[in-house]
Amino acid sequence: QVELVESGGGLVQAGGSLRLSCTAFGRTFGSDAMGWFRQGPGKERDFVASISRNAASTEFGDGVEGRFTIFRDNAQNTVYLHMNDLKPEDTGVYYCAARRSPWGSGTYWRADEYDAWGQGTQVTVSS
Repeated sequence: QVELVESGGGLVQAGGSLRLSCTAFGRTFGSDAMGWFRQGPGKERDFVASISRNAASTEFGDGVEGRFTIFRDNAQNTVYLHMNDLKPEDTGVYYCAARRSPWGSGTYWRADEYDAWGQGTQVTVSS
């Protein structure tokens, strides 16, 4: 069983940047692909980004590619989401997710493909 702990959310003005962190406890981090999802007010949980367990592959959701970067430090059991040029529509609760990945370069965009979730961290972007 893995526990995921997110941090780094907050309030930022449009055009600003934030870095979210997610640290995993209790499972071999290097065997997991990692993902970030977000849920805005009154919206469904949407895919934001995924990174393969070997960090060779990344995948991004609609509207964030080119502004967001995902990377991981397997030695620290941590995955990061660096967000630039934030917009009010980026507001929401951001969740970290993990899943075992049989392929080193596999990334996953569907929420139901993940078996572990963090508690979420709030990101609010003011206009």
